[in-house]
Amino acid sequence: MQFSLWLALIGAGALISFTPGAGAIFTMSTSLNNGFRRTLWGIMGLQTALIVQIIIVALGVGVLVASSPVIFNTIRYAGAAYLVYLGIRQFLHRPDLDKEKIDARRNEPALSMYQRGIWVNLLNPKAIVFFLAFTPQFIRPDEPLLSQYLVFGATVVVIDIMVMWFFFALAARSFQRFTHNEHGQKILNRAFGSLFVLVGVLLAVIH
Repeated sequence: MQFSLWLALIGAGALISFTPGAGAIFTMSTSLNNGFRRTLWGIMGLQTALIVQIIIVALGVGVLVASSPVIFNTIRYAGAAYLVYLGIRQFLHRPDLDKEKIDARRNEPALSMYQRGIWVNLLNPKAIVFFLAFTPQFIRPDEPLLSQYLVFGATVVVIDIMVMWFFFALAARSFQRFTHNEHGQKILNRAFGSLFVLVGVLLAVIH
């Protein structure tokens, strides 16, 4: 990949990562509940799904997903339902100031956070369709494809990790003061719960 093209990819990748979406909401919510450092496990789950989506596009399967309404809608509605489920669970979560329960929540197994991150990104077929339109801009068919896809994937993933961890997860720390009382916790739970539901509904209704 030419250096100028790679720089363009960095700019485009950063712009995409900074665009608020389900991954950003998930990252901020996880940062509040599990702490800034441990949020990385959830972020790695997001990136695993991102890599899978890039591979799907590279193998040409993405064309099948994009061209088949049944497959596309099945994944789309499953993803929407999962986000709505996360939102309702967060919205209805009762404020709890018990130190032991707070510590238990903050000590959620890394594997659990990782798996939640995978599902948040993986159940979004629009990401595959997006990569179908986005990837060809940076891939030259007359050059070795494997090396180009490796550079493309590594660049997109590294950028997304940095944006999610050092922007969205870090930004969530500014809300920590709300977690010290019941009223503040209720506000945060309802705010993030509503955002998850909103994104899920948008995923389901916007074509």
